[in-house]
Amino acid sequence: MRSTDFTTAVWRKSTHSGGDSGQCVEVAALPGVVGIRDSKNTHRPALTVSPRAFGRLLHEIKTP
Repeated sequence: MRSTDFTTAVWRKSTHSGGDSGQCVEVAALPGVVGIRDSKNTHRPALTVSPRAFGRLLHEIKTP
């Protein structure tokens, strides 16, 4: 398994996260990969997916 270096990534909190409740998801895009992580456990590895897979994930989430 290959590890992606996200030290230079700019993480963005989801607008649909739980606000101040601590239930927040963050995403960061680097060339060829999107990282997804739990904002309260930033020291843990991020889930990484391709930009295409992330787009499909967003589509599925937004489709009623």
